[in-house]
Amino acid sequence: MKLGVIFPQTEIGDDAGAIREFAQSSEELGYEHILAYDHVLGADPAKHPDWGGLYTMDSAFHEPFVLFGYLAAVTSAIKLTTGIIILPQRQTALVAKQAAAVDVLSNGRMRLGVGLGWNRVEYEALGQEFHNRGRRVEEQVALLRKLWTEESVDFEGRWHTVSGAGLNPMPVQRPIPIWMGGGADPVLRRVATLADGWLPQAQMDDAGRQHIQKMCDYSREAGRDPADIEICARTNPARIPESEWAAAVEWWKETGATQLDAVTMGAGYTSVDQHIDVIRRFKEVADSVA
Repeated sequence: MKLGVIFPQTEIGDDAGAIREFAQSSEELGYEHILAYDHVLGADPAKHPDWGGLYTMDSAFHEPFVLFGYLAAVTSAIKLTTGIIILPQRQTALVAKQAAAVDVLSNGRMRLGVGLGWNRVEYEALGQEFHNRGRRVEEQVALLRKLWTEESVDFEGRWHTVSGAGLNPMPVQRPIPIWMGGGADPVLRRVATLADGWLPQAQMDDAGRQHIQKMCDYSREAGRDPADIEICARTNPARIPESEWAAAVEWWKETGATQLDAVTMGAGYTSVDQHIDVIRRFKEVADSVA
């Protein structure tokens, strides 16, 4: 099982040196990839009294594609993956261009994880429709793959039209792998039919195990081998006793995850060194199991 690390978006701050140190340390420790969350804007709860979202305008988020352009220059092997880009609130051709640029600058290390998101305020500010985002994402995925593999693209969809146009430079990977995040039933069906990999929202319990089994069942219905769809789960070593780390890794491995991400966000750490210390110790334990 491959091991990844989640970029501590909301806690790492805006010191470029600290960001570089976290990424380089993750690479030196042997993590396979670094994953970054995505939010363009945060809502002001004072102006949205019914706000129930996890993040607000006080939650710091580095823009993933810009972040990865920087990390591509200060690392050499670790993969750069979004987990997830909220694809329906972004222009598809621009996402294709940005992802291709990261792939070129990193020499083929880009992986695009996409999802629907939940923040209506963000969708409104970006000028995109919130309620049809599930239907639009399927067309977006199809267009992304054409833009990454065909020099001149003709595409006529319900929401997109491209007439004899193409990207330059093209990505190293043709196409860039597309993963999907989420846990609703329609998402599981999209993963089973469209995605190269899945970022599940599942816990270490019977419900989580059944959740993964359902996606595998859907993939068989779609004529795909479940083994062809990678699964990247996550665990938070900062929030569980160190004595339980090995059991968590073993549980996900036995349940079918092919990759496991270490999360250190939310533990109240005030320095990058604290994040690095946890992922270092977790890697030592996980390597003995994974």
